[in-house]
Amino acid sequence: MKSVLSLLICLLLFPAGNLLAGGNKGKSVNISFHIETEGSDNPKMIIPQMIAGKQRFFRRLPEISSKDLAAFTPFPADDQASYGVVFQIKGKAHQRFEAVTTDNRGRWLLCQAFGRAVDAVLIDEPVTDGAIVIWKGITLEEVHELDKAMPRIGE
Repeated sequence: MKSVLSLLICLLLFPAGNLLAGGNKGKSVNISFHIETEGSDNPKMIIPQMIAGKQRFFRRLPEISSKDLAAFTPFPADDQASYGVVFQIKGKAHQRFEAVTTDNRGRWLLCQAFGRAVDAVLIDEPVTDGAIVIWKGITLEEVHELDKAMPRIGE
């Protein structure tokens, strides 16, 4: 009886998803990429952010998120204090991202990772190779978290 009660308590405290994930990669990382929009959009649907010395606004709903990322490779950033990361984008998300970057040349793309804005890039041409880059702002500890969540490119 005691073991049945213990099992019931465990099931209530830990959602089924946690029990089923049991050591699989792909769980604790939250990374998203947001396209620049107008400041006049619904305030609940935009994220204000200072980029290149100017207040800019980004869609709250991401164009690409963690679920769209297949693999990664970190590299030392030019600032010598952080890391950049190249992500490989999954199939249909790759096509969607190519369309977004084609339609939004001249706009900024903001990356939010690990609960904060880490980098932004100006879209100057369509991204056709299925890769998306964070050029700076990722810590070594966050690289380790990425290692737990997804494979390295080429693994």
